[in-house]
Amino acid sequence: MTNDLLGPASHAESAGEASFVRCAVDHPDAVWLLAAFYQEQRGRYGFAESVDLAPHEYMPPNGVFLVAYRHSRPVGCGGWRWYGRATDTVELKKTFVIPAARGQGIGKALLICLEDAAVASGARRAILETGVRNTAALQLFTKFGYEPAERYVPGRDPSINRAFTKTLTDVLLRPVRATAR
Repeated sequence: MTNDLLGPASHAESAGEASFVRCAVDHPDAVWLLAAFYQEQRGRYGFAESVDLAPHEYMPPNGVFLVAYRHSRPVGCGGWRWYGRATDTVELKKTFVIPAARGQGIGKALLICLEDAAVASGARRAILETGVRNTAALQLFTKFGYEPAERYVPGRDPSINRAFTKTLTDVLLRPVRATAR
């Protein structure tokens, strides 16, 4: 299987030897991480949105799904898919770092890699949703310029879900190198 290795996490000094690999959402490492994300969400809220993602939506040119590796072990994931091509808008989904790898800059580097990949594909705006009890995600997204937005998913409970948006036109592309894994 060939994936793009997006290189060491040079975007976050503390991310150490993390690398980010484009994977299909049904790759075993992605499946494992998404299951861990699901379980954490169930523990935090008592329920969780399905982590069954349509594979074609997270493969170029429709989107990207990344798995973060540290010391050759999967430690995080996240993806984006086109939400509105006419408005150059992508939606970030399922960004997650396992508890043992948190606080090391991996989430920050993952977010930067996702934004860079989206901009390289023509995106000018990103939207996302996160829950009110996920304070780490709320802090990360806010720190990186995401601003509160009107909810864009019908039927979401506004007491639980928060929508955010960010203009990506100011995001500078960072060097990306592609290799086989």
